[in-house]
Amino acid sequence: MLEIKNLSFAVDADGKDKEIIKNISLEIPDGKLYVITGPNGGGKSTLAKLIAGIEQPSEGTINFCGEDVTFLSVTERAKRGIAFAFQQPVRFKGIRVLDLIRLASGKNLTPAQACSYLSQVGLCAREYIDREVNASLSGGELKRIEIATVLARNALLTVFDEPEAGIDLWSFHNLIDVFKKQRDEIKNRSILIISHQERILSIADEIIVLRDGELIRQGEREEVLPDLIGTSSAVKECRGVTQGVDQC
Repeated sequence: MLEIKNLSFAVDADGKDKEIIKNISLEIPDGKLYVITGPNGGGKSTLAKLIAGIEQPSEGTINFCGEDVTFLSVTERAKRGIAFAFQQPVRFKGIRVLDLIRLASGKNLTPAQACSYLSQVGLCAREYIDREVNASLSGGELKRIEIATVLARNALLTVFDEPEAGIDLWSFHNLIDVFKKQRDEIKNRSILIISHQERILSIADEIIVLRDGELIRQGEREEVLPDLIGTSSAVKECRGVTQGVDQC
């Protein structure tokens, strides 16, 4: 279980502290798929980076599986079972896709085993398995390869920051199927997705809504999603929140 207590994060802006995350408390239990949504600039990606250890909080604590990990590094959190997929994937010159998936899994996977992860994210495995993870790949290809490596990690907590960004419509449909399968099989693991997409929101067990760095609502999908699609205050401020369109 992930437990966040009174978490805040501020940055220096012209000599003054600007709060990005404001006193957030929430729990992500095992065996659940949670989606964090809300208007652009609301603090969603920042919260994800705080969970992963990419950023350090100004105040508050983060507990994972009963351990205080608030000030542990990204590497230490990864060792404890927290995986993170960036909104903009990192390029690794000189490393083959096969090698990257093997590193992620921690096993000497056969090419066929590694290919199974690529197939899940809509890539023709034979065309990619021996390619380098460099500038020859498009942003969308890199995004899908990164998601494949995250799947190979099989982490206790997997955090996806807007996984739909930069991928084509067909691959997006395939990605939804991947998330559905994970949701149905996670049991003692949990998934946290940052997304504006209604189709991703519609497969969540629970939805968390952030606005201006504050948690304004959390609840089961059946309770929260109808308001987001309708006339809730969150949607009034950003009509694109459930359609994946940046209108803020």
